[in-house]
Amino acid sequence: MTDETAIASERIDRLASLARDAVRDGYPDRARAYVRRARRVAERHRLRLPRPFERSTCGNCDVFLVHGVNARSRTQSGHVVVTCDCGAQFRYPYD
Repeated sequence: MTDETAIASERIDRLASLARDAVRDGYPDRARAYVRRARRVAERHRLRLPRPFERSTCGNCDVFLVHGVNARSRTQSGHVVVTCDCGAQFRYPYD
């Protein structure tokens, strides 16, 4: 990993934590901007977003999902179904 990609990975992690804090503090638009910026950084440096980051963002409205605040999760036949406030649903197998 080069220095440039290491810096980009650190920036993505920092933007993810800022997005999480923004949602918890009641600023969903700010969190959405952080998520979009993190995706742009990953695209620019041809990096894959970390799995925890991918699974905690909505691909439809770009908001950072915090369970109980703007998302709900249910288990269903070997999968976790996460539903965003916008209505988008995401299914993940148990890890």
